[in-house]
Amino acid sequence: MARPAVNTIDGHDLSMALRRGVDDFLAMPTHALFIGLIYPLVGVVLATVAFGLEILPLVFPLAAGFALIGPFAAIGLYELSRRREQGLSTEWALAFANLTRPAAGALAGMGMLLTAIFVSWLVAAQGLYWALYGDAEPASLLDFARDVFLTPRGWALIIVGNLTGFAFSLVVLAISVVSVPMLVDRNIDLATAIETSLAAFRRNPRILTAWGFIVVGLLVLGSLPLFVGLAVVMPILGHATWHLYRRVVPA
Repeated sequence: MARPAVNTIDGHDLSMALRRGVDDFLAMPTHALFIGLIYPLVGVVLATVAFGLEILPLVFPLAAGFALIGPFAAIGLYELSRRREQGLSTEWALAFANLTRPAAGALAGMGMLLTAIFVSWLVAAQGLYWALYGDAEPASLLDFARDVFLTPRGWALIIVGNLTGFAFSLVVLAISVVSVPMLVDRNIDLATAIETSLAAFRRNPRILTAWGFIVVGLLVLGSLPLFVGLAVVMPILGHATWHLYRRVVPA
């Protein structure tokens, strides 16, 4: 398919997208909370499993990896924002109505692609830990935290790990910031959607990178109280991403 044109955006567009994201959340709080609560619950479950299986070094990569699959997990929020702007019913039962559309196969393909990137990130994080610590398991949370923050190999784990995570996040941002909302909005193939997202990123590298930092910052804030804040942060970011897509790709 022919690739849609993309606009040049600025900081005003980012603030506008966030304001409209908050507006959608306030207008549809029940629906947004229903979907948003998935994230803190899954986060707590994953953290519990990680501790139980004594794979403590993967707790942070697991939690941070939510940002890699978030664009696909928010498709219900995109649909609710789309329906609201068109004056359609916004009942939560209709949040996944897009799964029955012709583009559903492309959405599934994007989900598998983002999942593969998420798994690759976990493999990279585990490989980095093995390279620095071998196959020894931490004796306790306190010992592991002390080693990470007070030893050279711990500093290397923090620096290299975060740089690696940034690279993975940048790839996901570039291929998904426009493509996933577009697949909800239009009957378009996956390759064209990704190509459009990459074109948008090439045209607006600094602004969209700034958007990525905003997303990460809000996710960190939402994760601090045992992931509970994500019940508010994730719906707002999901709705805001829809409105950012509207600013980038002309209707």
